[in-house]
Amino acid sequence: MLTHQQKRPRILAVANQKGGVGKTTTAVNLATALAAVGQRVLLVDLDPQGNATTGLGIKRADIMASTYDLLFGETFVSEAVMSTVIPGLDILPSSVDLASVDLELAVEERREYRLKDGFEQALHYDYIICDCPPALSLLTLNVFVAVDAVIVPLQCEFYALEGLSHLMKTIDRVRATYNPHLAVHGILLTMVDPRSKLSAQVSDDVR
Repeated sequence: MLTHQQKRPRILAVANQKGGVGKTTTAVNLATALAAVGQRVLLVDLDPQGNATTGLGIKRADIMASTYDLLFGETFVSEAVMSTVIPGLDILPSSVDLASVDLELAVEERREYRLKDGFEQALHYDYIICDCPPALSLLTLNVFVAVDAVIVPLQCEFYALEGLSHLMKTIDRVRATYNPHLAVHGILLTMVDPRSKLSAQVSDDVR
């Protein structure tokens, strides 16, 4: 458990229920940039696809414990983290077992607080970056309950704003019920084509 002398890390989520919008790329680049300026960073891969894990050079055969194990109380963060080739950046790797988390957590006590409980131990990081799965699921809800703020990568395409409205409503419900301090740090426009009228229109509408 944290004591009053220990500095709590800043915990951020990179989330959007749509796939292919740049969540993992954003999470990895943000974590790498923070580590490059001397911050101690933990990247938490909560996507069953595990692209952040493999993208940072972690082989699946080398993973002894994962975010799945953390959610079910079978490991501590300190036992599951792995070093990466980037100085100052550790990763808590993903597992394909995360694909069944919604069904398995449905019957568990404190199902919405599993990740938050896992972060309650003393963590010697300045930042924790959570890479979310592409869904508004119980797994994503666990992330929103545990974090301080959300960064939303948004692809400049036709249905972007419709998906954004659903995400914002979910964040509002989490703020009202589970995590009153949850904030939205901002919307990160991705895959912007300045030659496209659609990109310009979506950018204007988001702003």
